[in-house]
Amino acid sequence: MAIITISRGSHSGGKMLAACLAGKLGFRSIDREVIVEKASVYGIRQEELIESLEKAPSFWDRFRHKRYIYLTLIQAALLDELKEGKAIYHGHAGHLLLKGVDCVLRTRIIAPMAFRRAIVRDKLKLEDKEAVAYIHKMDNERKKWTQYLYGVDWEDPTLYDLLLNLECLDIEGACDIISAAANRPCFKETPEALEALTDLHLASKVRANLAVNPSTANLEVEVSSRKGIVSISGSLGSTAEMKDVESVALRVEGVKDLNLDELVFFQDV
Repeated sequence: MAIITISRGSHSGGKMLAACLAGKLGFRSIDREVIVEKASVYGIRQEELIESLEKAPSFWDRFRHKRYIYLTLIQAALLDELKEGKAIYHGHAGHLLLKGVDCVLRTRIIAPMAFRRAIVRDKLKLEDKEAVAYIHKMDNERKKWTQYLYGVDWEDPTLYDLLLNLECLDIEGACDIISAAANRPCFKETPEALEALTDLHLASKVRANLAVNPSTANLEVEVSSRKGIVSISGSLGSTAEMKDVESVALRVEGVKDLNLDELVFFQDV
């Protein structure tokens, strides 16, 4: 059931590596575009969802609540794709959106600038100097995005189980190493890992439905789940909003019961 996430700088070979792993392990390869398309069924334009994953805080500070909604939908779509395991996600911050699930093998790939520059030059038809500037800009945007949203440095090696440098390794070699790691017992399916993934998936669905329902779309809440019992915490403006939260959450398939004890009213905060 292992899930593999690939974190990488812009044009560092993540897509090629994911394709290699998919062929070797028989896993599905999932990229950001698949997740954005799936998340768009909630009624948000794909272009807006992509922007929420790429723009630095200086832009998104002005649209804080929008960002909350978009990232909520992205997480729900990601978990919907990964809920059965045996998948590779090569997109931004996948390992952070799956926090708490033990069967996730979190990898990071580093590639030499010459390797990245050649990909950008061929793909975007840029001169070498323009290609390098583009790569630095994209990396800086992603670093600021991750720091702002999660309070972590995406280059911090402790966030990953494997960090591979493609300076000497080729894609095939990196693929072999990750494949071997994915078969280690700590990344195999266990009842506990499956339960954690199921709980996170249900919690993400509840939060996504709350984020897009007109009666609760103005709220920002935290949601957790344990064997179908969903707990919601956050601040509300009225008892009417609490009833709306309860109504929306109970309509989500898989919810057996609700714990709303951690919801508080603004005047009590």
